[in-house]
Amino acid sequence: MRFQSTDSYVAPEDLIVAVNAAVALERPLLVKGEPGTGKTELAKQVAQSLGLPMLEWNIKSTTRAQQGLYEYDAVSRLRDSQLGEARVADVRNYIRKGKLWQAFEAEGKVVLLIDEIDKADIEFPNDLLQELDKMEFHVYETGETVRARHRPVVIITSNNEKELPDAFLRRCFFHYIKFPEAETLKAIVRVHFPGIKEALLTAALTQFYEIRETPGLKKKPSTSEVLDWLKLLLAEDLAPGDLKKDGATLLPKLHGALLKNEQDVHLFERLAFMARRQPGR
Repeated sequence: MRFQSTDSYVAPEDLIVAVNAAVALERPLLVKGEPGTGKTELAKQVAQSLGLPMLEWNIKSTTRAQQGLYEYDAVSRLRDSQLGEARVADVRNYIRKGKLWQAFEAEGKVVLLIDEIDKADIEFPNDLLQELDKMEFHVYETGETVRARHRPVVIITSNNEKELPDAFLRRCFFHYIKFPEAETLKAIVRVHFPGIKEALLTAALTQFYEIRETPGLKKKPSTSEVLDWLKLLLAEDLAPGDLKKDGATLLPKLHGALLKNEQDVHLFERLAFMARRQPGR
């Protein structure tokens, strides 16, 4: 099994190497990068490229590691025992399998995405160390040990909101998705908008990279945001000449697709004001 770019996903060579290395080592692939650089989409494309089903575990600030294994509903069992329900005799009726259990008991190999692990409590990664390393866990209520029939391809994403423990990092193959170079970004755009004219694409991406490189920007626009912006430009049937910035603000056309907070909008307004005050302007 080897991962390659797909018809709908352009993967740089270093990312392809990282995915295949993690698969060969049978270690979780920890993927970091700016929000919107395609970390979550990577797992879907790996599953598609390798021809495997995918399970997705979306992590929130309240998510506990135990939920990935299983949850025991003691309250429902107590209620059923009070009502005289027959099903109360089997504790398995009150155990809800988590995503890791589902991945472990799957008939074949699957891709397991643990998405945005850095949203959870700092102890969350440590609580999964043994399970991801040994590919097994114990169910205390039934006394059974659940072992993976086939070691899943585990992809873990992080937006770098908090540091992950060293012990956890040692068990992962790490890759940072860099923001794509202009030619790679052009290839990504052509996958989504195959009919886009070269002149419009060049003008739009030139302006986009100028925005990203503006000093003082709080949130740089990402790949997903430039795709949204281009979709709007095409919907409005704008030509390259229509992309000229508003001289009063220096803001690009339809800037709401690229700039997502008022500080960055005000930044371009201040830059325009300073430019007008310069001699000869």
